[in-house]
Amino acid sequence: MANMRHEVEIDAPPEKVFEAITMQAGLRGWWTADSMAEPRVGSVAVFGFYNRRLLFRMRIEKLTPGKKVVWTCLGENDEWKGTRLIWQISQKEGTTVLRFVHGDWRSTSGYFAYCNSTWGMLMYRLKDYAEGKAPGPYY
Repeated sequence: MANMRHEVEIDAPPEKVFEAITMQAGLRGWWTADSMAEPRVGSVAVFGFYNRRLLFRMRIEKLTPGKKVVWTCLGENDEWKGTRLIWQISQKEGTTVLRFVHGDWRSTSGYFAYCNSTWGMLMYRLKDYAEGKAPGPYY
């Protein structure tokens, strides 16, 4: 299984970063305007792209406020299906560190490289959102 890994330091409290990746308004502020999510374990978040030509459904597996979020992709997209998204939040010397893993990919061919590059860029949009810079949704 292959994993994508990204890490970014954010000048915002861990709670703000947690909200950016768990609350519908947060997700709409940096990722996709078509986000439907509630921060509840067992719920399913839905993310639409390109006028819903592409949909991702994520089951919320774990929520530890200010520390960790885990999603499993239920997926309409075969390459994403069964992958896990893990967001680890910690503090280091006055900043918040976000470590992100999109793991359990069956292969590094196909969509993997594109997604890895996109996640890297999205981490900086999330950073900007949490720091109050209001980047708006990418999609």
